[in-house]
Amino acid sequence: MAIYPPPIAKLGRCRFVAVGAIRAISAPGNVAGLRVPMRLSLLPSPWRVAAIVLTIALAACGGSKNEAYIEKPVDDLYNKAMDALVDENYTAAAKTFDQVESQHPYSVWATKSQLMQVYSLYQGGKYDDAIIAADRFIQLHPGHKDVAYAYYLKAICYYMQIVDVGRDQKLTELALKSLDDIVRRFPDSKYARDAKLKLDFTRDHLAGKEMEIGRYYLKRGEYLAGMNRFKRVIDNFQTTTHVPEALERLVECDLALGLNNEAKANAAVLGHNYPGSRWYGEAYALMTGGSPPATASEGWFSRLVSGVL
Repeated sequence: MAIYPPPIAKLGRCRFVAVGAIRAISAPGNVAGLRVPMRLSLLPSPWRVAAIVLTIALAACGGSKNEAYIEKPVDDLYNKAMDALVDENYTAAAKTFDQVESQHPYSVWATKSQLMQVYSLYQGGKYDDAIIAADRFIQLHPGHKDVAYAYYLKAICYYMQIVDVGRDQKLTELALKSLDDIVRRFPDSKYARDAKLKLDFTRDHLAGKEMEIGRYYLKRGEYLAGMNRFKRVIDNFQTTTHVPEALERLVECDLALGLNNEAKANAAVLGHNYPGSRWYGEAYALMTGGSPPATASEGWFSRLVSGVL
């Protein structure tokens, strides 16, 4: 599923040399990639080389099981992570973005890397890890100019895990809450526009779950339990595609319980709002035993309303 790219990607790659980082053999005795303590520079060149060799040897004595820790320049790490992201090696990208923060926590690139790590985890399908990373970014940087994107990625991670209505809908409810957060917190953002579209699908999905449970109760003859589910759809998910069926199912339950006036009222609402739907025809057949006329909204609906009133 296509989503908005990270806003940080527009800034380009990190193309500066960190202070104190040795990028090449810039002077006799300086080994590329190592940070040389300032005091070593005061030593004569042969002694400097010997000190560096001794440092490397001591690092190697840590044992073959543990790799020696070598701090890398921030631009090397960030660019390596971006290369992995472009190559769609999302696991490596997320890991390297994490290294940017751990090795250079006070760098401006550390904050950018936190958000890029969320994006990398999302692209790699590690939604739970991405949600945790997004929450961390939100907690650490609530006023950041790109915090809306962190909320957006978190919501998308929940949205991507929505399952069919036959299974538990806990993640769908979390997706609904997270998408609604974006609309409330950032109403004028492009992320809010996308969230509104996804909210419609999410609500329709939750309504479908209620309908499935209600149909189950109706089939078992547990009419009151079924009615509660159908009413929940009508009250809480009025804009979804399941409302016409919910009204028709209420007519079935009302008739089964002998609540004829309530059945007429629900059928009237159905006929007025959805006169051309399949469920309108079903309700009409239940109430009259025939097929609805072509001018239903002016015919049987009016008669039902007058009967109720």
